[in-house]
Amino acid sequence: MIITFNEEKKIAACLASLQGVVDEIVVLDSFSIDKTPDICKQYGVKFFQQQWAGYGQQKNDAAAKASYDHILSLDADEVLSPALQQSILTIKKGTLNRVYKFNRLNIFYGYTLKHGLNQPDNVIRLYDRRLIKWSLRDVHETLELPSNTKVQELKGDLLHRSKESMQEFISYINNYSTLSAKYHYGKGKRSNVFRIIASPTFTFFSGYFFRLGFLDGIPGLIMAVTLSLETFLKYSKLYFLQNQKK
Repeated sequence: MIITFNEEKKIAACLASLQGVVDEIVVLDSFSIDKTPDICKQYGVKFFQQQWAGYGQQKNDAAAKASYDHILSLDADEVLSPALQQSILTIKKGTLNRVYKFNRLNIFYGYTLKHGLNQPDNVIRLYDRRLIKWSLRDVHETLELPSNTKVQELKGDLLHRSKESMQEFISYINNYSTLSAKYHYGKGKRSNVFRIIASPTFTFFSGYFFRLGFLDGIPGLIMAVTLSLETFLKYSKLYFLQNQKK
């Protein structure tokens, strides 16, 4: 199951990695204006379109259109590694549990980042839709697991082809920080000068030094600085939200 919007540059690799692994591919598109629909149809997917309803709702709607109850949820810029493909094929031969997780490796400008804030990046993406749904948060949507749910880990990596240009990355964090600021504002969280200064600084030091981002070289440095900028934007926008002038 994949949700899409203008993903013509990446969707083909994602769909190719699913061939022979899953029994069907459901794509829920938000009326892309590029070649995304044509590429999807070339791979014989079950293709649907609807207006954007938010990350969690869109994923729940896509899962509801599947013919099977166990859902493998991917983003359009993610690809199954051969090892992860084999792990999924192996569990399909037995009795499926309700939920599985695996590691996601971020690939930035062609560089695989093995350290920093994004590692380890264990994601839960294979689940039973009868028991588990996506949260409806505006940002950081997650699967809502019943209490005492046992999550089984699969071997292999989910390869995440992150933004392929700094312009694309900056545009993404600008939009995402806006959504984050609105979400926190709605939850009653507030910003101040300390958070505007200290939080981005902590984000950088945490990712670059404490989580060994420096071992990824200059790409690791750029990633740490960019994630720090995202934190700065989030708390700056939150400050302006809570101090709106009429």
